[in-house]
Amino acid sequence: MGKVTGFKEYGRELPEKVPAQDRVKNYKEFIGMYSDEKLNEQSARCMNCGIPFCHNGCPLGNVIPEFNDAVYKQNWKEAYKILSSTNNFPEFTGRICPAPCESACVLGINKPAIAIEEIEKHIIEIAFEKGYVNAFSPILKSGKTVAVVGSGPAGLAAAAQLNKVGHQVTVFERDDQPGGLLRYGIPDFKLDKEVVRRRVKIMEESGIEFKCNTEIGKDIDARDLVKNFDAVCLAGGSTVPRDLPIPGRELKGVYFAMQFLKQQNKRVSRIKVTEEEISAKGKDVVVIGGGDTGSDCVGTSNRQGAKSITQFELMFQPPKERTDNMPWPQYPMLLKTTSSHEEGCQRFWGVNTKEFIGDANGDLKELKIVDVEWETDFLGRPIKFTELAETERTIPCQRVFLAMGFINPQYEGMIEQLGLTLDGRKNVNAVEGDFKTSVEKVFAAGDMRRGQSLVVWAISEGREAARTIDLFLMGHSSLESKEAIDLFEEAN
Repeated sequence: MGKVTGFKEYGRELPEKVPAQDRVKNYKEFIGMYSDEKLNEQSARCMNCGIPFCHNGCPLGNVIPEFNDAVYKQNWKEAYKILSSTNNFPEFTGRICPAPCESACVLGINKPAIAIEEIEKHIIEIAFEKGYVNAFSPILKSGKTVAVVGSGPAGLAAAAQLNKVGHQVTVFERDDQPGGLLRYGIPDFKLDKEVVRRRVKIMEESGIEFKCNTEIGKDIDARDLVKNFDAVCLAGGSTVPRDLPIPGRELKGVYFAMQFLKQQNKRVSRIKVTEEEISAKGKDVVVIGGGDTGSDCVGTSNRQGAKSITQFELMFQPPKERTDNMPWPQYPMLLKTTSSHEEGCQRFWGVNTKEFIGDANGDLKELKIVDVEWETDFLGRPIKFTELAETERTIPCQRVFLAMGFINPQYEGMIEQLGLTLDGRKNVNAVEGDFKTSVEKVFAAGDMRRGQSLVVWAISEGREAARTIDLFLMGHSSLESKEAIDLFEEAN
């Protein structure tokens, strides 16, 4: 490595953020960039481990020590080459990934881990600045056509990889702009939409065609799509949200998180909102669900001017540090305080919502809640909960955002038309390794196949599915696979 004693000399530092009281006034990204000196120091902390566990921690198998070394030496073209060899979209993962690679960092055993995610973001932004990121259209074309359904991270990754080996790729998106979750599910203050548009533009210049406002199974019969293309990759995501069917669910003021977030993303992009307006301004807001989507609702509610914001999680509060049941290098389920929480929010764990209470006009005015206690197994995993006596109460609330995750893909339309087989979790059944569904020529990748997951996993799925599609079409493939990358790293 560039500086073998760097991990002893420098501590972990993250770029400065715009103060909370200032950043809630707009929807702009608020995390700064390192100075050249700080970026050099942070990359120097990489230890050149004998076994770099960060490789396995990353679902994409990113070659992390090598790009850290290139950053230390300020060899930006080499750093970009290494990073882009495994990750099609570092500008996305560098902003919104929970960084499982950092949880597996060897330095993290007894010191703060390398700031891998931030270094990754800096590599790609410097690469764009220096003109290294360009459209690519192979001279040799295969003559094969592939339809990709869904333009989220899995669909975009599959399209990029398939285009790289000469297939003609058409991406179908039911929304008015490409990007899926990246475009309408994640707030601009975490992922500026110009970052998404920038990447889509490069893909279009590479020869990939995007057809928006086109829902397969509705605007185009899914069976016709299979007939007209040599292969089809389904990457429609897990889009059906988990509901809370308790008394009062029909009241005005109770919404799914994605209804709220998508609408605000449209406003920021000055896209006309045609559905019922959802606003947190001046309201007592309760977010039900303690994950990242719930956090996004908190940050958006703060920016809209909510009167108060409370976040409930049914589960018990996670620990602040690893326990015996979460040994390194496993990804630990720890207490996470996000930038949105820093901006203002009351958080409570072990709370069950029992009823939505409305006024005479059918508008939400209160919640009935109760505290719960969990029974766990010997590994600390939750088994069941019981309500605590004399803790039932009502609290004022005029807006509830349900952020409890997603249960399965949409069955109506495409999946039903194709008659696809589902697995035990009600996702599209496509075995990991070949990604083939029960229908000839049809493959599936991303959350539609594996269930709700991370953006980095979706990118990995899209890449791996693209390779199996290429093998199906051509009988061979020059596309890299994560398994091949892992074997290469073991041999070297």
